[in-house]
Amino acid sequence: MKAVGYQQSLPITESQSLIDITLPEPITSGTDILVEVKAISVNPVDTKVRMRVAPEQGQYKVLGWDAAGIVKSVGPDVTLFKPGDKVWYAGDLTRSGTNAEYQLVDEKIVGHMPKSLGFSQAAALPLTTITAWEMLFDRLEVEKDSNKKLLIIGAAGGVGSIMVQLAKTMTNLTVIGTASRPETQSWLTELGADHVINHRESLSKQLADKGLGDVDYVVGLTNSDDHLSEIVESIKPQGKFGLIDDPASFDILQLKRKSISLHWEFMYTRSLFGTEDMIEQHHLLNSVAKMVDDGNIKSTVAHQGGGICAENLKKAHALLESQKALGKIVLEGF
Repeated sequence: MKAVGYQQSLPITESQSLIDITLPEPITSGTDILVEVKAISVNPVDTKVRMRVAPEQGQYKVLGWDAAGIVKSVGPDVTLFKPGDKVWYAGDLTRSGTNAEYQLVDEKIVGHMPKSLGFSQAAALPLTTITAWEMLFDRLEVEKDSNKKLLIIGAAGGVGSIMVQLAKTMTNLTVIGTASRPETQSWLTELGADHVINHRESLSKQLADKGLGDVDYVVGLTNSDDHLSEIVESIKPQGKFGLIDDPASFDILQLKRKSISLHWEFMYTRSLFGTEDMIEQHHLLNSVAKMVDDGNIKSTVAHQGGGICAENLKKAHALLESQKALGKIVLEGF
């Protein structure tokens, strides 16, 4: 089968950073399904793993953790899917990735693809959807009938784009997103954010100027360490702060005076440790598929990157590393 991989961690500008390769087609067993990958999206985790994880000598590392495709075959213990089913999923950090024609994935972290979307539109959503859902409802434990306020820092990216929609569709929260450019600010308004402020300026002052005061929940999606003092200033006493990025240093003592609780979200935790509730990712993907088909959630595709090959994946990695991406980058077909 065709695939894209690498043998050493290199800057994306290097010719061998990602290369077109041929690998054996995987064989199903247990609760695995074999998916014919039709479309993928590229996420910041792809670029981080590329630079941090090198395969064993002589082996190839295949990246990719977002896909939509068709079930080709199923393992003997599979009960949720059958060959021919259209599926979407975000994969498992410990296994070979979606940048291949065929991929094995455990059925418990796979959902039925929305009927109203094409493969590219569907591939944009799983990883960011799982991350946003788990942050809101599993980590911050947001009450769906709550009238509280949520501030999302870096809301115009992939996770923020779906988090805004989930919060507006599933809760009564007042949703405040941050973005620094006119096009990203317009994007958030289009997605349904109640207010948009600029994370390059004082968050607390902008909240005060809009008459919003302090907020109950803050989610940091990028540069959380740079914004920490403003987050502490902006959040209510006994509020909740969740983040997904990787701060180089993080002074959590700033949270103590207000008794702010800290919550990390890593959507691979369930598959990485094989938790008893791993199947919750299957359920939430199916729930969101229904919301998409009902017209309540839309795909966050912003960049069509062409076919799935090393050249196009390099361009996608470079765009993500520039931190100028809006929404999601998708590639379709080998």
